Amino acid sequence: QVQLVESGGGLVQAGGSLRLSCAASGSLFSINAAGWYRQAPGKQRELVATINSGGSTNYADSLKGRFTISRDNAKNTVYLQMNSLKPEDTAVYYCNADLYRGAIILRSYWGQGTQVTVSS
Repeated sequence: QVQLVESGGGLVQAGGSLRLSCAASGSLFSINAAGWYRQAPGKQRELVATINSGGSTNYADSLKGRFTISRDNAKNTVYLQMNSLKPEDTAVYYCNADLYRGAIILRSYWGQGTQVTVSS
């Protein structure tokens, strides 16, 4: 069974940092393009950052400079480094990825989400 497993969330004070991880586990599927999204209570899910298979990145304008998306292909893992966190960054953070194994492609796979809470 293919799973995207997020980890690294938690409670942090404003100004602190967290690094989220997203790993494709339980299969031989590899992560192709991937992205991080977040959903705060009462709000719609929004894009945080994306990274393609070549490592090119894209960020929500409001998060540029504080958040960095990266990947380690050897570990089949995508990361989101979050610095200078603010209370308004509090949300459930979700990983989304296209997975592939040979000619098989699974598009837009979602992880279960990890909670990030930033206290003031």
